[in-house]
Amino acid sequence: MAAALLSPILEQLTRIVAQEVQEEVNLVVGVKKQVDKLKSNLLAMHSVLEDADRKQVKDEAVRDWVDKLKDVCYDMDDVLDEWSSAILRWKMGDAEENTHSQQKIRCSFLGFPCFCFNQVVRRRDIALKIKEVCEKLDEIAKEKAMYGFELYRATDELQRITSTSLVDESIVSGRDDEREAVVSKLLGESRQEAWDVYAISLVGLGGIGKTTLAQLAFNDAEVTAHFEKKIWVCVSDPFDEVRIAKAILEQLEGRAPDLVELQSLLQRVSESIKGKRFLLVLDDVWTENHRQWEQLKPSLTGSAPGSRILVTTRKHSVATMMGTGHRINIEKLSDEICRSIFNHVAFQERSKDERERLTDIGDKIASKCKGLPLAAKVLGGLMQSKRTREEWEHVLSSELWELEHVERALFPPLLLSYYDLPYVARRCFLYCAMFPKDYEMGKDQLVKMWMAQGYLKETPSRDMELVGEEYFQVLVARSFFQDFQMDEHEGMTFKIHDIVHDFAQFLTKYECLTVDVNNLGEQKTETTYERVHHLSMKLSEETSFPMSIHKAKGLRSLLIDSRDPSLGAALADVFKQLTCIRSLNLAEASIKEMPNEVGKLIHLRHLNLVSSVKLQSLPETMCNLCNLQSLNVSGCWSLKELPHAIGKLTKLRHLKIVYSSVAFIPKGMERITCLRTLDRFTVFD
Repeated sequence: MAAALLSPILEQLTRIVAQEVQEEVNLVVGVKKQVDKLKSNLLAMHSVLEDADRKQVKDEAVRDWVDKLKDVCYDMDDVLDEWSSAILRWKMGDAEENTHSQQKIRCSFLGFPCFCFNQVVRRRDIALKIKEVCEKLDEIAKEKAMYGFELYRATDELQRITSTSLVDESIVSGRDDEREAVVSKLLGESRQEAWDVYAISLVGLGGIGKTTLAQLAFNDAEVTAHFEKKIWVCVSDPFDEVRIAKAILEQLEGRAPDLVELQSLLQRVSESIKGKRFLLVLDDVWTENHRQWEQLKPSLTGSAPGSRILVTTRKHSVATMMGTGHRINIEKLSDEICRSIFNHVAFQERSKDERERLTDIGDKIASKCKGLPLAAKVLGGLMQSKRTREEWEHVLSSELWELEHVERALFPPLLLSYYDLPYVARRCFLYCAMFPKDYEMGKDQLVKMWMAQGYLKETPSRDMELVGEEYFQVLVARSFFQDFQMDEHEGMTFKIHDIVHDFAQFLTKYECLTVDVNNLGEQKTETTYERVHHLSMKLSEETSFPMSIHKAKGLRSLLIDSRDPSLGAALADVFKQLTCIRSLNLAEASIKEMPNEVGKLIHLRHLNLVSSVKLQSLPETMCNLCNLQSLNVSGCWSLKELPHAIGKLTKLRHLKIVYSSVAFIPKGMERITCLRTLDRFTVFD
């Protein structure tokens, strides 16, 4: 989505142009004016990105405009990173860059003092690239007026479906145990009652059935008989205390209150529930602002013992903030139960003959529900209007086309959660679309990959790694990640639910791609490599490396799963062609050596070679990777030494060599002042 992927890029470009460009270098005659225009265009488009982000979900023309803008911004980011890298290598005294001169001089690259790069061709190339990108961005800026974008507003404009306490129990399946647990907690005693109203929370992914479960408990006969007053409020976002107080009063008194001041409303609420046992359901709570809840909470404390508050939320942090005494995590349903829900909706008013004719296809369609009851209902609703077997087969065989309508009905709960995230967290989440489904990710590795893409900003008080950890926890709290485990070497690992993965891929469109190449050849994909930025590729044994990858000139992340010994030879050509790579993952590869061409990846920040047990050597050209932040060769048993000039990697933050055969760390490590991780310390003399 635009705001998630573009806003950080635009902020970064604006900062680089305003600071690095003006402080370090200036372009050839006439380009400075274009740079100023570039900044103006970036700021103007930044102000409408949030509106464009929302409109592109339904408007294909807007989405095309956003796609063009993203492509240009990626190009601009690459050019400026190349520029900064050239300056950094000059400062480092790189022998290849500074054979003839080691001093600052004035040059015609800019209109004022700068570092003079010895390679005039590179200097001109960077200037021409910036001119070209500026011209493209200027055209995109002119098109902006066609779409009537509104200026950025912090409020969420998505229409929300207001929940009620009513539920169709005929389509509810598989929640008997959870229902009994909720009812038991509502009716049971609690030691907390002596000083507070006991609160219970239902936490889980959007579409998992939290509201339905709350509705079942709310309408339970025993619950109805137990409570003198029952109140249902759909809270949603923002958390509006006045609106919530009015909704409570309307259900307590049977009429809408004529009060408008919050204090007066809360006083009336307190008077209305005094001495009464009540059940208050607060459905779909999002706010983590403790002060907002604390304003409302005191008005509820004068009730009779046994009163209960039932909260539904996607965030564990909300349940913690509200001080819920008991938390029930809602898990996904079995395939059998999802199939039952799907059949109930899809086969309504169908004859026995129709059911028998379509059941086998229906079972295959229902298998796509992935444990979410909402998905089963939406898919069932889609199939209600399709009467023939041909129509059902068409949906099954052409799911990416037909499921576009399903996605728009299924994804709003996820979109709400997504839009509630900070921009950087959105971008971090979308990055996960590059991994294959059911892929087990290591948390620490993922944070390093986020760092490599430039998503995380360091502050005086917080390292990038800590910032990444915080964003990871934000995504965990929203139930975007699941299946957490502790691995001896990787630390915490996790997976992404299939539906959430589909959602991320829906938002990223062509930017993230997973490809499986086997003996039958490369799988067909609707995405062209020219527009892919993050690629995961699995190669079966004895499978040749696909040459089509060379088209991905803007590739920034490459994850290869291959045990083929010939991979090393193929990589040499890949590195010459795809020089924009920032994150390279070759874990468990069967290569014996890294090709010298790896030194051409001047943007590379993350290199993972963990458990590549046949790897024997790393080339000295690796020491030209002036932006490298993380190098992991742990588990590379055959690797005996590191490149001798590794001290030139002054931006290196993490060096992991445990379980390798590296006996000594070369001299010059004292120059790497950014180092955060070093699991061996013997220095070669």
